Amino acid sequence: MKPNPVSAVARLTLITACATLLGATPTEAGEASRFSARVEGGAVWQTRNDVQVPNDSTATRFSLVDLLGSGPWPSGRAYLTWRAGERHALRVLFAPLSITGTGVPDLAIGFAGETYAPGTPTEATYQFNSYRLTYRYRIHEGDRWTWWTGLTAKVRDAKIELRQGAVSSRKTDVGFVPLLHLAAAWRFAPRWSVALDADALAGGLGRAEDVALTLGRELGEKVALYAGYRTVEGGADVDEVYAFAWLHYAVAGLEYRF
Repeated sequence: MKPNPVSAVARLTLITACATLLGATPTEAGEASRFSARVEGGAVWQTRNDVQVPNDSTATRFSLVDLLGSGPWPSGRAYLTWRAGERHALRVLFAPLSITGTGVPDLAIGFAGETYAPGTPTEATYQFNSYRLTYRYRIHEGDRWTWWTGLTAKVRDAKIELRQGAVSSRKTDVGFVPLLHLAAAWRFAPRWSVALDADALAGGLGRAEDVALTLGRELGEKVALYAGYRTVEGGADVDEVYAFAWLHYAVAGLEYRF
């Protein structure tokens, strides 16, 4: 398989951004600069994953939930945040996701120029890798509440593929999506907090939402643990593809500040 040049550029851009953040000095960022790295893992389930390629009468609209089941599958993501000054921050996110399994379709499926027979084991792959760069502005910080707002530049690297014996076909999509960002933290007790983190935007041809609600526990000045629920929902309804998914994550993670 030939490498995807757009995906390679996206990865290179994020690697460069990470190197820039790690290479910054207190003089460059100001005395209030602050870095944090966060690693998150867990399990993901799907309750909706409807696909039609192309989005016309030559193809079949089918459900990857019906073909593969609801899960769970392993998941993970990583963040690097640079808090520059009192109110401004940049955050880089790498969130890979790939689900592969085998199911038996009840009906014939027309997908991406090929036809897949019913009653025959069919392997399906759903990939949705997300690379994001977020600018955050702190609009309020008090004893109990902190609020952030901002903008997120997202690059998606998506693929849906079916394989049945010698027959296979796929639909790939790499593209840029602008999102709005909102985050809040409520410190309800010493060392304990509840956090909301969201990237989302909806338009005429599609939508995207990534929302997490987590409970956090400070272990010291540098380390914190958190756990909670994340939901990712969205898709597109265009001529080339109809694809909408709704994913649910049980997550836990560790944050280290330096």
